[in-house]
Amino acid sequence: MIDVTNSDGNWHVTLNRPDKANALTRAMLKEVADIAAKAHIDPDLRTFVITGAGDRVFCAGADVSNDEDMFEFTRDQVWIDASQHIADLPCLTIAGLNGTLAGGGFALALACDMRIATPQAKFFYPVLKRGFLPQPNDVHRMTKLVGPARAKLILMAGQKLLADEALRIGLIDRIVDLEAFDETLASLKLDATMAKPQSIAAIKRLFDDLSAEELNDCYEAAYFDNAEAITKITGR
Repeated sequence: MIDVTNSDGNWHVTLNRPDKANALTRAMLKEVADIAAKAHIDPDLRTFVITGAGDRVFCAGADVSNDEDMFEFTRDQVWIDASQHIADLPCLTIAGLNGTLAGGGFALALACDMRIATPQAKFFYPVLKRGFLPQPNDVHRMTKLVGPARAKLILMAGQKLLADEALRIGLIDRIVDLEAFDETLASLKLDATMAKPQSIAAIKRLFDDLSAEELNDCYEAAYFDNAEAITKITGR
């Protein structure tokens, strides 16, 4: 249900369950977490893309078809592990939203550096009417992107956004026709695929609030291939 390829440190992960709208099971979430953890220790790691199979839905959220206790499932640590392992990757991470993003599927997309969507994609997170709480990390990441009021529009008012509105408020970063999806993803990855992994990691760290010592580690890693500095900024 999860396809993964790795070519010279460029990881591509596909949620491959189109008959179930790529809905996430515990096993799938654990596998995503494990894949991201393996990518993290790849010394050639440059890019990490996650997308869905099919042409209509990226991910419909949690799988509600197997009669398990959904209240327990939504509280499972595996949600946090899957998204946090992606967020922690010292490389360029992209969510290729080949279609609609719903519910817990937000966990994986919000953890990425950027989100590219098709014009037909819709965005909604209907937790309140179902009696669930959203993942805390999803709330924080969504708020950072769109602000608290618009995050509440999605999470508390239950609004379904179309792609153009999602782009306007900053929930996604670009709208691309499905026919041009692969080409667009390749173009977004191009600079990173030709760069040193430590240079990518260093630039990504610059988006954090760094101390003078941490900033120096970035320069040491990127400019001088300092092994100790590389370990500090990449975690490997």
